[in-house]
Amino acid sequence: MELTVYLSGEIHTNWRVELIEKCKNLKLPIDFLSPNTNHELSDEVGIKILGKEDRKFWHDHKSAKINAIKTKNAIEQADIVVVRFGEKYKQWNVAFDAGYAIGLSKNLVVLHNDDHQHALKEIDASASAVAKTVDEVVKILKYTTTNRI
Repeated sequence: MELTVYLSGEIHTNWRVELIEKCKNLKLPIDFLSPNTNHELSDEVGIKILGKEDRKFWHDHKSAKINAIKTKNAIEQADIVVVRFGEKYKQWNVAFDAGYAIGLSKNLVVLHNDDHQHALKEIDASASAVAKTVDEVVKILKYTTTNRI
């Protein structure tokens, strides 16, 4: 079974690279999609394309709307959405991606450590799986695509 997997979440570690490499090494039939992981470009895209703003609200608003074009389309195309909540920053956008995926009845795999368990209990309750490590996510994807563990 071929899958399209959207990788949402924190951009300050190499978890995406690690996950994709491990899946490639296993020769899993997966196409990966992700948001723009260049934080500065993601924050500035609105003013770079549509012009400068005097107020930070409109600066952020422009960028958020342009970024949403890619994000919404990728989540809609995905068979599985993996959302990673990192340890250092509050990732409100990741919670939004999870909610959007849930609203579209997408298969959702949540990735976070135990420290986030309470804060993410509603998202976890709607997920198909909740993992603590990239290796666990890779095993879920392997099982899903090959029927092997």
